[in-house]
Amino acid sequence: MSVFSDVAALLVGLKTTLGETFKPHVTVQWPEEKSVRSERYRGRHYLRRYDNGLERCIGCELCAAACPVGCILVIAAENTAENRVSPGERYAKVYEINMLRCIFCGYCEEACPVQAIVLGPEYELSNVSREQFIYTKEMLLEPSPQQPPLYAGKKSQH
Repeated sequence: MSVFSDVAALLVGLKTTLGETFKPHVTVQWPEEKSVRSERYRGRHYLRRYDNGLERCIGCELCAAACPVGCILVIAAENTAENRVSPGERYAKVYEINMLRCIFCGYCEEACPVQAIVLGPEYELSNVSREQFIYTKEMLLEPSPQQPPLYAGKKSQH
């Protein structure tokens, strides 16, 4: 009796293997081809600006308070007439995210009253040292609309 059940189990396994052998392979040739992300995918963080170039972040620190792992550091400073960084009374003088601790939950995005922090579609995050995974304000901030992009006029070497 046990010989028949062993042979039956072997035939079921062979059927599964042969069935998978003749199916088309689904392989993405990364990095030339990128896999499609869903519309609500949460990837790399970005700090947004208004159309006039002012930063959206008002230094309220609600994103840091909402973060369940405490990976966001915000240090606010006061805006002055000579140095207007954001439309509010304050702005984020220091804004850092430790990407090694981040769990990409999106709570920071939901807590922001001015939609300053957003999680974009970029998912290729790699570096060679732990220190490079602390994203500073300069790394997170969108380019100003008044400034030309850094890549303008440069041709790709690829």
